[in-house]
This record gives sequence, structure tokens and C-alpha cells, in this order.
Amino acid sequence: MEMIESIFGIIGDLTWGWALVPFLVVIGLFFTVATGFVQFTYFKRMFRVLLGKNQSDDPNAISAREALLVSVGGRVGGGNIAGVAVAITLGGPGAVFWMWAIAIVGMATSLVECSLAQLFKEKESDGNFRGGPARTIIHGLGSDYRWLAVLYAICLIAAFGIGFPAFQGNTVAGAAADSMGINRYITGIVLTLGTGFIVYGGIHRIAKAADVIVPIMALGYIGMAMIVIVMNIGEIPGVIGNIVSNALGFEEAVSGGMGAAIAQGLRRGLFSNEAGLGSAPNVAATADVRHPISQGITQSFSVFIDTIIICSCTAFVILLGDVYVPGAQDIDGVALTQQSLVWHLGDWSQYFLTGAILLFAFSSIIYNYYLGENALTVLTHHPASLHVFRFVLMGIVFLGAVAPAATSIFFFSDPMMGILAIVNLLALLMLFPIAKRLIVDFAAQLKAGIDRPVLDPDKFSDLEIDHSAWAGNQLHVKGDE
Repeated sequence: MEMIESIFGIIGDLTWGWALVPFLVVIGLFFTVATGFVQFTYFKRMFRVLLGKNQSDDPNAISAREALLVSVGGRVGGGNIAGVAVAITLGGPGAVFWMWAIAIVGMATSLVECSLAQLFKEKESDGNFRGGPARTIIHGLGSDYRWLAVLYAICLIAAFGIGFPAFQGNTVAGAAADSMGINRYITGIVLTLGTGFIVYGGIHRIAKAADVIVPIMALGYIGMAMIVIVMNIGEIPGVIGNIVSNALGFEEAVSGGMGAAIAQGLRRGLFSNEAGLGSAPNVAATADVRHPISQGITQSFSVFIDTIIICSCTAFVILLGDVYVPGAQDIDGVALTQQSLVWHLGDWSQYFLTGAILLFAFSSIIYNYYLGENALTVLTHHPASLHVFRFVLMGIVFLGAVAPAATSIFFFSDPMMGILAIVNLLALLMLFPIAKRLIVDFAAQLKAGIDRPVLDPDKFSDLEIDHSAWAGNQLHVKGDE
């Protein structure tokens, strides 16, 4: 076992330890400039999905809004509560600034990867769509690169389908035990049964669950943070100034100064918003939309919600209180956020946070399940494989919840995520000219006065796309809108 752990440790060092974070940043900056700062160009358009616009014409299809909420439910998790606190503890207040910066850059990366997943999605016999980086590689780069798609699928299953659900179960059970004294077995049983009910309903039940859970958890947490901010409104300018001055090296809150702030902010930001890792495109491809770029814009908005809004809420709750002591590293992430809330609002708020963690973790578990399921269909189409995977997932969630040290066996998650991120980024670079064609086509239609641009498959006849997935567009190509 020690040898296996050392091998995965080396893989982790070669990816996250040395090259991956700079790679993600450089590619994100390239996509930002090469697309004409697309995340700013279409920023106002991102809010259309919340107003019910850009929805599918088919009432039985997964809508753009549902795909957004599933991906938000996956991106928003422990990283928004514990991860931000860890970033501040190790990198100082300046880490928050660099989390914002990587989120803005990541918005362009997310738009590119999710738009490509939409373009190369496949329509199944039941009318649902499947897609994601693995299928994008197969259809975009050709059958010669199928081995790369298989490698990606295996790493996605290992990291998101197996490792992370155990971490989420462990986080929920630990929080419930610490704040309310609930036995880990009770939490584990509830989580496992709830997970089983949702995942056995397929993507439609996952989408419907996210449509309920995500707004409740996100708006509830944002509302709690806004109460704290309003209570301390006079101190906001000072906190923002502290964040900026620490980020740019004018002040030093922790050992390592500006370097620690950049390292922690970039790394925790990337772990939280997942832009460039190829996870969200698996969900983005399920949406029934008229043009791939419209879903790319929607998923770019998901990054904004995750980091600029929700991570910022955690940061202000911590930095506006007196619990956080710069340079002190003897408190874990969840505890720092929890104790900061208690300092502001009283003991009752720790129970609220436990409930928020439960919803965050549950939405992440069902999101991670779908990523694993989607990857599994790249490897095999045998019906029994999905039932086995669902059963294994439920067992992993229960194991992670009841055994505090159980998650130590999932040491392979981060290295596997590092590999899949590199595979995804390499594929994105090779396929970027296609993404650029989509962006140009979308912009040209907007310029021509078409409010909801439509993909004409015939314009991309040189590509291996599933025309049946875009068959409904033929009704709109002649443009009555």
C-alpha cells in the first residue's frame, strides 16, 4: 500500500505540485484574450437563464437553467466553506483577491470547454443528451485519440465518482456530530438513502433535485452572509483594502506574504470553481439549447456564482469577525467558518451552517455520481454496469460518513484529477479553433439582430457532430427570431 501511495504522490507532485496551476492560469488567460474577453462581452447575457430565457422548446428536456443548477450544485461544496477558510489561514486575506482573479479567468475557460461539449453531444434513444470531454475528444480529435478519452473517463470516475463522494459524506457526518451530536451512522444512512433515491432516477431526477436544493442552499447561505455584511457595513471598505493590500504585497499577514496569497488563492479557487478540469462540461452537454455558446455562457455564469458570490460570502464572514488571527494555523477550515458565524450571530448559526453543509455536500454527491455515470458510458454500455456503480457509490457515501479515517484510502483523487485536467486542457488547446468558430457564429447572429442564435449543423458539416442532437434547430435556422 505504501508503494501505491508513493506512486500517486509522485503523480500529484508532477501535476498539482509543479505544472498544473500555472498551466490552468496561462490557458485561461489565452482563452480570455483569444475570445475577445468573452466573459465580459456576454456578462449581462448570463443572467437571462435566471429569468427563464434561453429555455428548451421541449418540456421534457433538460433546460439551460436545470443544467446550470446541477453544475452550481457540484461546484459549490466544501471548498466554498472550508476551502476559503483554509486559503485565508495559509495565504492571508490576499488569497481572496487571487481567488477572484482565477475565477474571472476561469469563466472564459469554462465557456470554451462547455461549448465544445455541447457541440459534440450525442442524442440517446430516450431523447436525452450525453457529452463531455471524453466524447469531445473522440468526435473532435478522431478515433486515434480514443485512448486519451478512455484515460480521461477512468480518471473522472476515480476522482469524482469514487473519491469525492466519500469526502462529502465525511464532511457532513463530522459537522452533524460536532454541532448536534448526531451519530455518524444515522447521518450515513440518511445520506445513503437520499443518494440512492436521486441517482436511480437518472439525470432528470438529478436535475429536478438540483432545481430545488441549489436555490435553497445558495440563497440561504448568501442571505446569512448578507446579514453579517449589513451588520458590519462600515468595516467593508477596510476589509476590501486589506484583501487588496495583502494580495499585492503592500502588507504581509502570513509567512510567505504575496507568494503565499497567490499560491493559496489560485489553488483553492481552481479546486472550487473547477474551470478547466472538464467536470462541468459533462452536465453542460445534457441541456437542450439552440446554440452551444448559449450553454457555454450559462456555465461561465456558474463559475461566477461559485467563486465571486459564494466564496466571497465565506471570506467576508471570516474577515469581518475576530476569530481569524493572521498567521495562526491551528484551526481547520470548517471550524473557522463556523466559529466566525457564531461570533457574528450567536450559537444558533452553527446549526444553520451544518444544514448548509448537508445541502452543499448532497448536491455535490449527486453531481459527482452523474460525472461517474457519464464517464462509465464511454467505457461500457452494459446495463448492469450502471447498477453496480450506483451500489458502489452508495457504499462509498456510507463508508465515508461512518468512518472518520475512511477517506484516507481515497488518496488517489487529487492525482487523478490532475491527470484529467491536463488531458482536458490539451484537448481544449487542440480544439480551440472550433470553439472560436462557434463564438464567431454566435456573435454574427447577434449582430444580425437574432436574439436567440441558432446552430446550423450544415455550417459545421466538416465536423463529426451528431446531427440528430441538433435536428430541432432546422425549424429555427430560417430565422423567425
